Amino acid sequence: MANNSQHKKFRIPSGITCLAIFVLIFGYLGSVMGLPNMLNTIMKTSHDLLLNTVFYLMAICVITGAIGRIFVEFGVVKLFEQLLRPLMKPLFGLPGVASLGAVMTFLSDNPAIISLSQDKKFASYFKKYQYISLVNFGTSFGMGMLVIVFMVGQGFYSEPFIGLIGAIIGSIVTTRLMQRFVLRAYPHYLTEPAIPEPAEEHSEAEKEERQSLFVRILNSLLDGGKTGVEVGLAIIPGVLIISTLVMILTFGASADGSYTGAAYEGVAVLPWLAEKIDFLFEWLFGFNDPHLVAFPITALGAVGAALGLIPNFMEMGWIDGNAIAVFTAIGMCWSGYLSTHTAMLDSIGYRSLTPKAIAAHTIGGLVAAISAHWIYVLWTLI
Repeated sequence: MANNSQHKKFRIPSGITCLAIFVLIFGYLGSVMGLPNMLNTIMKTSHDLLLNTVFYLMAICVITGAIGRIFVEFGVVKLFEQLLRPLMKPLFGLPGVASLGAVMTFLSDNPAIISLSQDKKFASYFKKYQYISLVNFGTSFGMGMLVIVFMVGQGFYSEPFIGLIGAIIGSIVTTRLMQRFVLRAYPHYLTEPAIPEPAEEHSEAEKEERQSLFVRILNSLLDGGKTGVEVGLAIIPGVLIISTLVMILTFGASADGSYTGAAYEGVAVLPWLAEKIDFLFEWLFGFNDPHLVAFPITALGAVGAALGLIPNFMEMGWIDGNAIAVFTAIGMCWSGYLSTHTAMLDSIGYRSLTPKAIAAHTIGGLVAAISAHWIYVLWTLI
């Protein structure tokens, strides 16, 4: 009994496990790319993401934060609530006002939902479990307009809209799953409001009515923009760390097969793994080449970077209408959630629920892609 007790108590220290994983990953990358090239690629990729992705997202957050605050201030939110309540509740389990979040993220990117949700008037419509699921709901439509316009620009017309239908199906799945996960862990969130009722709501409303129209507009724009800046800063770690790692594992060496330390070089491990189970991707997504798996993998970190793969895929002859439909669905539904979910949940005070949000969104994105594929198959049969 004593021996068994001692044996059960023995555990490998977490520090050793962490160090072993670190050495394994970066030791492998360094052995393939060369240590100086690996370090240069990591820094240059992160730098490029900071300049061309993070600051772009921050600008989006500022603008959409200001627009969202204007919509809240002047009653657009209430209008959406009244018009779309019959649709939002049965499909997503959310109040009708949440549709504003879908519109904002569709026109911009997924962090826009956080700029909106941090407004107390907007948040007052939600119970806690609904409020938390906004992260999954809003992310499902991230950069939707950009994705669809880009695909149409490549010469595909019906396929992107098939993908949009798939993304909507995926958004329902991920939102409902997240709500289920939250209620399992915290059943009392079913009835708790997202925020406490303002103590002097009526006096504040009267004070706002006494303000001039110009002052109300100016205050709304500045307050909403300030919230956007805070959200933009919050997403920097996730984008730089996770997206850089995903891209190094997805992309290969330079055009001549050598490593130069340039941005976006890598070891192409993920496409290599995809080749081993390409029959699965062919059946689920209809992919005709294992390299196509690079799009959904890259979309985990940033859908904008994933879109940059398509011209090269078209040159290689890997792209067909089915791939465009699937790319649109999974690009919209995932839209970089792996690099932003942690920061988004942290910004609304629920970082501990990040694993549940990521699990729900992973499933939702896969459902979106599978739905788009089979809808495309049915479309071709008509």
